[in-house]
Amino acid sequence: RDLTTRPHKMASMSAVRRSLRQVATIAARRGASAGLVAEAGASRAILAGELRAQARAGLVGSFTADKSLFHASSAAAHAAGLIEPHGGKLVNLMADESKKASLVSSCNRTLELSDRNACDVELLTVGGFSPLTGFMNEDVYTNCVKEMRLPGSNLLFGMPIVLDTACEDTKVGDKVLLKYQGKDVAVITVESKWKPDKPLEAKMCYGTSSIEHPGVSMISMERRKYYIGGKVKGLSKPVRPFPCPDPSEVRAMLPAGKDVVAFQCRNPIHRAHYELFTRALDAENVGEGAVCLVHPTMGPTQDDDISGLVRYHTYEVLAKEVNNPAIRWAYLPYSMHMAGPREAIQHMIIRKNYGCTHFIIGRDMAGSKSSIDGEDFYGAYDAQDLAKANAAELGMKTVPSLNVVYTDEEGYVTADVAEAKKLSVKKLSGTKFRKMLRGGEDIPEWFAFKSVVKVLREHQ
Repeated sequence: RDLTTRPHKMASMSAVRRSLRQVATIAARRGASAGLVAEAGASRAILAGELRAQARAGLVGSFTADKSLFHASSAAAHAAGLIEPHGGKLVNLMADESKKASLVSSCNRTLELSDRNACDVELLTVGGFSPLTGFMNEDVYTNCVKEMRLPGSNLLFGMPIVLDTACEDTKVGDKVLLKYQGKDVAVITVESKWKPDKPLEAKMCYGTSSIEHPGVSMISMERRKYYIGGKVKGLSKPVRPFPCPDPSEVRAMLPAGKDVVAFQCRNPIHRAHYELFTRALDAENVGEGAVCLVHPTMGPTQDDDISGLVRYHTYEVLAKEVNNPAIRWAYLPYSMHMAGPREAIQHMIIRKNYGCTHFIIGRDMAGSKSSIDGEDFYGAYDAQDLAKANAAELGMKTVPSLNVVYTDEEGYVTADVAEAKKLSVKKLSGTKFRKMLRGGEDIPEWFAFKSVVKVLREHQ
């Protein structure tokens, strides 16, 4: 791809110029230098092309927008100087304390939630999935799958939010008590029940129906026979070993009238990641005084990923180590689908509900590889392209992640600068890092923070 279609490749020079004018500000923001280059593998061009075609089709909706839906006053958001939630209102589905007992007693069925289900229930009840007020009914699910939009309002929505069950007897009108690890967390009033077309869902949302894809494997092998939809009332948040502040709590942490750049991750943060999101604060489309919200997903991801609890400990020690006033830290109870471009849209919508104005889009964001041959399912820039195409409609801006590398001569620079100056670039693959970690070898400080390495070794 040439420079006319990849303008972010030229961003590094403007960042350098701004750095010269704002040395003190940038130094305070970074707190520590960082750098790492992440190389993407070969992409599955055919599947990526199909996904792009489907996504583009989804950008054109045939529904008339109903301005009355979810058009509640956002005066509070404006007063706080924060971005409006998706749909104009931050949904809160938690029941009043005085009504919880009667809600529980009204239930005629019980359903134990999986880890993934529990994440969805929590995000529904606290407003992370605003404007949804419950699990999608069949018509909403079908429209979201095919068009990437909600019917009626025509709002963008990246992925379907569904509740699965194997119960043959569950029927419309039932009130189902949703439990997680033995605790009552919510009640759903069943408004629809159907047997989903899972191959179609897979093809439209993940770009493939192959179970080599972890997300497709999840919906075909983990999710049960039926989906049920209906309004949800929350009883309590799932108990977790780490805090997950809700959107209203995160919004209270953010500065009024300033840009908020969201950084999504599902792995421990090494020096490259830190360099990436601190440099993002100096992007051309980010205003002065901006902050970065580091907002890792803490629900189930891929089988070989580090657990949320271990990652939580790495984030906590790193936050103390860098002590950077330009960074806010919070944890998101979200289950990754590895759906590439469409999941990037989902992440943007969620972060908008949490108060973010900008979203960092990395190479092959939320991408995945075949469980058989290791081939990538998406192109390196598919997520960036779809996110940029929809950013204006979402009222957000994207910040492409810079490709930063460590050099012997100048430390951390962008890859284009290293190439132009013919600097000596040092690399350390993730596989090699994990081998060194297991073997007790010294990890180079240019690659990883000592505090993070210590936690990872303690939890091997």
